Formats: sequence, structure tokens, C-alpha cells
Amino acid sequence: MKRFPLSGHDTPVRILVEGDAVTAVGRTHLKSFNFQDPNKAPVEKKVSWIGCSPATGTDCNYKISVVEETGKTNEVFVCGTNGRQTLCCNMMLSQESAQCIPSENMKNINKGITEFIIKEGEPSVLGDEALFITHSGSQASVGIHKFGKNKVGPATHDKEQYYVGLVRSERKDDELQNRVYAFYKEKNKDTSLDCEMWLPYVTQVCMKDNGGPKNNLQFIWTSQMNARLYCGDPENRQYFSELIDVATIHADRWQDTRVYALFRNEWGMSAVCVYTIEEIDVVFTHSSFKGSSSVNQNSRPRMCVADSTKMSIEALNSIKTTSEMEHWVRPVGNSGPLLIHRHSYTHILADSPQQKRNNHHPVLFLSLKNGGVHKVTQNKSQAFVIAENQPFNHRAHILSITLNHPSRKLYVSSARELVQLDVADCTHYGDTCQECILARDPYCGWNGEHCVLATQSTLQDVDNGSYAKCISSFLPTTLLHGKGSGSSADSTMDRIKVPSKSKYFLQCPVTSHHAQYFWLHNEKPVSCSMTDQQCLLLIDSMGPEQGGSYICESEEMGYRKVLAQYRLEMGSGSGIRSSSPLVLVCLVVTLIKSVSCWS
Repeated sequence: MKRFPLSGHDTPVRILVEGDAVTAVGRTHLKSFNFQDPNKAPVEKKVSWIGCSPATGTDCNYKISVVEETGKTNEVFVCGTNGRQTLCCNMMLSQESAQCIPSENMKNINKGITEFIIKEGEPSVLGDEALFITHSGSQASVGIHKFGKNKVGPATHDKEQYYVGLVRSERKDDELQNRVYAFYKEKNKDTSLDCEMWLPYVTQVCMKDNGGPKNNLQFIWTSQMNARLYCGDPENRQYFSELIDVATIHADRWQDTRVYALFRNEWGMSAVCVYTIEEIDVVFTHSSFKGSSSVNQNSRPRMCVADSTKMSIEALNSIKTTSEMEHWVRPVGNSGPLLIHRHSYTHILADSPQQKRNNHHPVLFLSLKNGGVHKVTQNKSQAFVIAENQPFNHRAHILSITLNHPSRKLYVSSARELVQLDVADCTHYGDTCQECILARDPYCGWNGEHCVLATQSTLQDVDNGSYAKCISSFLPTTLLHGKGSGSSADSTMDRIKVPSKSKYFLQCPVTSHHAQYFWLHNEKPVSCSMTDQQCLLLIDSMGPEQGGSYICESEEMGYRKVLAQYRLEMGSGSGIRSSSPLVLVCLVVTLIKSVSCWS
């Protein structure tokens, strides 16, 4: 890991990565980091808003609230607000000064957005000379807003909604049908004890929607439709209704684009459900509208129209009646949650490895409340937690996670630090073929000598973790069970002398949380006390019967490996032994009760 402190003027609104250049766009400043040379100090630039001058009495205290990449090298589109008005412009990240310059092709956005106050953290999408942005809360203006040649927004309502993501869906065969999907949670007005507090929804708008004609839904969405999202496991009576975050993996076919939605329930458990744009589209295309008559059902168009200002009176009246669908959007293949975990996750990010054979093995990154990040993959039947990273040396609240897909570098930010992690570092999975295969990491494979970044020629089995492939491909049969990784011969054991009646403990490192760990005392199994990092064997009082050999082994899917081995003898020596303060803490806790830091 490489890290930079973020002490200074403000925390990042967004982390931008282009090649080796990493820029943290803050509320008032830009900071550029050189992760190739962490000793080099970051370059900080204050944002300068062109056309705004304190000398003329203009309030230039704008704070950036929107950052979108334009598709041009080193250029971003930003919007800032001073609490009374909003200004949008383009900015070149490579220039010595961070000047925000209004552009000709974005002038229509500026005209409409001036009096719109953007709230911090709202999702946004930059379209063709148009900006789509949400407004969360309980005010009348809550919903999706479009600023550009035509200004369009939501109809007035009294619902409390909080938006977590926008997904742009482009249909190359018919650009008129391009859409924006928004994911949000809505406060349930039914306050009964058996009702959920939050209801999850997805809504769509057509990008070409210009609102209705004058005096009839003028400047109001005519294409908006809403549908409930379902995420749960009926067999185990587990349901998740509070939508936390969404991540998207775009596909060549718009129908195959997948949305990974992170949910939480009232018990603080998390779940991830997967939806395709195709299945969302099916609901919006074929479901009846909730509470509408058959006349209204048939009069309302389901496809995007060329000119929404020329829609019929019948269609406009139907739109006024309701926009919610009768049917719910269910996970892909009507499946259950991809992942259910006791951890309370806060952010989700998704990536698809480059190798074509791994298209069905996306990698998810889920941030934890303690500042950790879980790396998860999806195999045929379930989600598999590959690893847990701890980017920070202290407990921290993660503000954002950003992945640079070409380099496989993950950038995690807190209020105090920006950390770079190499999520495709395969050296952590040991030095044997079996351990590399058992890791089931889509990024990694065995090349005959090392666990390396996966290619078409490396060996891996993400679905099953079957290390039996190592036999025919690289290894002799005698190494199948991993006994070659550690000999149990007496000559290789660490000899330790322990005073009579002394307390003592033996350490065994936890290398995989999917393995089972056990000690053998003179070849007889002995249970240990598990912590997040160690399988600790406690000797309460040293005596003759406690002497002899102690071997710690792990077993995962039949693969066994010797991790530690000692021979204890009566004699002079120290009592309680520790190699780190953490182990001492674990020992004290374990003496009080048995703990497990991972489930």
C-alpha cells in the first residue's frame, strides 16, 4: 500500500485517476498525487472561477459539488454552489492553475442550473450537452433534474427520497431510447410496527424527454416510471429494504449491463442483489401501472418519444395519475441475494476482470465501518470473500472507494488519508499451486512457478477452487495434500523450554479464513482459540503431560498444510511469550472467553 495524508482545506468530492496521475478534487482545491514517488509532496491548486470577481461584489465562495469526466484527456466538468446559486464549467487538470472556464457546449446547462442548489453527495450523470442530477430529501423538488437545452424535473410530491446512484443506459441501435436509471430509498409512510422504514426503488427517465406542452406537465418528466426493488431470501425469511449504494458493470449489449445493489436490514446485516437493465426494462415495458384503469394503461407510451411536448391529452392525464408499476423488479434470474453478511457495509464497487473467461466472475469491493475493505467474487452458486484489506493503520470512516480498471489499483479515502492498494497483487496467496487455486481470485493464476496476474495461459478455478488441477498441470502427486510445505520431522521443530507450572501459549498464523485450523499434541487433536490472525493454543500450567510435539495444520477443501510446529520441554525459560502487542491483547481476551473475529 502507498498512502498520502489529506490534511488541508477539504476532503475529496471525487478521486480521478488517469494513468499515473491521481487527482483529489476537493470542495475548493485540487490535489495531485504521485504514487510512483510517495516521497514527493502533493501539488495543491485553488480553484479559480472565471467570470466571478470579489471586486465587483460577486460572491466567489463556490464549493464544488459535481465532478464529471467529459471524455477528453485531463478535462472534467464541475459545478459549484455558494449556497444561493450554482455555476458549472470545464476544468483542465493538467494546467498549472485550476481555472474553471465556462464552455460553449455547456452554456445551456449554466442557464438552467443557476438557481438550483446542488446538495453534497448527490449522484449525477453527464449526457450529450445535458446534466442529470438528483435532489434528495423531503422538499417538493426531490427527484431527478435535467439541465441543458431543456430543463426538466420531477412533479411536486410529498415523498421523502434519498438517491444513491444514477446509471446511464445507451442503446446504440436507437439513441432515442437512451435512458437514465436512478436508484433510491423512500421513507415508508406506513408507520406500523411490522412495516419497513425504507422502501427501495428504481426509476427511469428518457434522456430526450423535454417535458409536456405548455400548461400541461411543462418542464415535468413525461417518461418517468418507478418500480419497487426486491432483495431477500424467502426460505430463511430474510428481507433487505434499505438501499445503501449501487455499482454498475456495463456490457456491450445494454440489456446485459448489471447493477449490484447494496442493501441493509433493521438488524444491521448487509446483502447484495444483482439486477440487469433488461429485467428492469421488462417491468417498465410490460407491467401495469399501480391503481390505474385499463384506459390509462393503454394510453400511456412505454417507449421514449421523439417530442414529448406533442403527447396526447390522454397520455398526459395518465402520467399525472401514477408512475409506479404494479410489478417489482427482482434480482437476475429471480434469484436470492448474491451475498448476505453480518457486516454492515457502507460502499460497493464492481469490476470485471479483462480475461474473457472471467466475465461471469465479477469482483466486488465492499467497505466496512471500521475502515476495512472486503474483496468478493461471484462464482456459480454464491459469493466468496477472497480477502480483507485494512488500508488504514487506525479505525477510519471510508468516504469513497475508486478503482482504476487498467492498473487494478484501488484508491480508498478517509478524511485524513488517501491510500492506494494493488488489488491484483497475487503474492499474498503463498508459494504453491494449491494455495493459488484455493484463493479463487479472478485476478490471479498459477504460471508453474508463482501465483501471478492471470492470463489466458495461467491456471485457476474461480468456481470450485479445485487444486486437483495442479496435479496434471504442474505438480507430482506426492505434493497433493501439501505436506511438502512443512515437515513434521522432529529435527525441524522449534524446541522451547517452559518452567514448571508456567502459563504459555503457542501461535499459529491464520492464512485463510475459509480453512479449518487445529493443533496436534503428540499426534492427538487439540482445539485452539481463534482470533482474526492467530489460532492460539494455551498451556494453562506446564507439566510433564504438556511436553512433546505440537503441530498446527490448516485444512481447506482437503488440502492440508503445516503452519507451525514446536517441541515443548520442562526446564528454565520465560513464562508467557509474545511476538507482538496484538498477540498479548488476544491472549488476555482469550483467557477471559473464546472469541472469533471473523465469521
